[in-house]
Amino acid sequence: MLRWPRRRQRTNDAAASPFRALRHRDFLRFFVGQLPSASGTFLQQTALGWLVFQQTGSAAALGLVLASGSLPQLLLGPWGGALADRFDLRRLLLVTQTALALLAATLWVGVAAGMDAIAFIVYLNVGSGLVSVVDGPARQTFVGQLVPAPDLASAVSLNGVIMNGAKVIGPALAGVLIATVGTTPCFAVNALSYVPVLVALATISQRRTASGRARGGVREGLRYARGRQQLWLPLVMMALIGLLSFNFNVVLPVFTESDLGASGGTYGLLTSALSVGSVLGSLLVGRIAHPKRIYLAVTSLLFGVAMGITALTTTVAAAAVALTLTGVAAFAFVTLTSTTLQLHSSPQYRARIMALYGYFYLGTAPLGSVAVGWICETVGGRAALVVGASACLLAAGLAFRVHTPPHPDDQLDDLHVPPAAGARL
Repeated sequence: MLRWPRRRQRTNDAAASPFRALRHRDFLRFFVGQLPSASGTFLQQTALGWLVFQQTGSAAALGLVLASGSLPQLLLGPWGGALADRFDLRRLLLVTQTALALLAATLWVGVAAGMDAIAFIVYLNVGSGLVSVVDGPARQTFVGQLVPAPDLASAVSLNGVIMNGAKVIGPALAGVLIATVGTTPCFAVNALSYVPVLVALATISQRRTASGRARGGVREGLRYARGRQQLWLPLVMMALIGLLSFNFNVVLPVFTESDLGASGGTYGLLTSALSVGSVLGSLLVGRIAHPKRIYLAVTSLLFGVAMGITALTTTVAAAAVALTLTGVAAFAFVTLTSTTLQLHSSPQYRARIMALYGYFYLGTAPLGSVAVGWICETVGGRAALVVGASACLLAAGLAFRVHTPPHPDDQLDDLHVPPAAGARL
């Protein structure tokens, strides 16, 4: 059998609304609080890149600044989950979100005071990266405690909609602010954008549902994942795909200019097409109540096929359509992976599992960017897209070939997500 065993009590996936998680008050508060915060983060990233390039005129300096924020995740990512598993997640998020707000405010004050040293910006980026090592898995795990198990896919997909929508809203708002009042106010806006999410966290009634302190650290989390197919298989698939397939910020500029012979405006169009597809993919998967292995295999397969088609396109219109389909499949796979991992990990280990997910999805980005960048420079953007497509197809092949194990911990009935604390609206 290709798919994992079904639950004994099934729900009608086809009839499920992708917005059903919003029926839970606590999740609704968290969702609304994250909207401005996520947009502010991408607003700051855009403004920061513009500021650094203006001050230095150096692409190398810009690359250093952008990479500095990812370095802590690459080095320490799995340990963030081990720390998050030991604390009340709501209180921990109040601390991490406050720290991120203070770092944003420090950047605002420093730039306003004329501190234009690149070292100052790098230090703050590294500081934000260190906080995010804990904040990322804590935030994803916290979502699982705000909704019951059948609504988790909806909650994860709506989080994906927030992040992908913020990638459009944040840079667009940054462009308006930079053109009218300059870069410094962008950092002030980001600092203030944390207020709504802090208010939401302060008013959420959810409390930690895990019993007792988490056992062990990263090694214990790895051992736990290794013994459960519904954990190690999605993680291995994400490791393959995250390293070689999610490097669009590196591939698309080269593909646009060198392979399509187009300009920066076309690059913006293709990026927007990918973002639109990602939002659609997240919402599409939100209709699913209980992910199955067949879904992971198929979305990974479609991701690879769409990337391969993108590599073959020769016109801007065809590339835009192909990238929209790529975004749909890519973020359907991301949402399914996150949902599967949360549904099948116990509360004592869930943050560590999500930290591993974040590590393979985002933490390996610097390594993947270097590898894919070398491919782009050596043989072109089309070849880099083909390499990414091959990684997706390899991951899909693995999911299709792995046999369903008899171990009871690998059964789909073994769901560990607690019911939501908040009442339905």
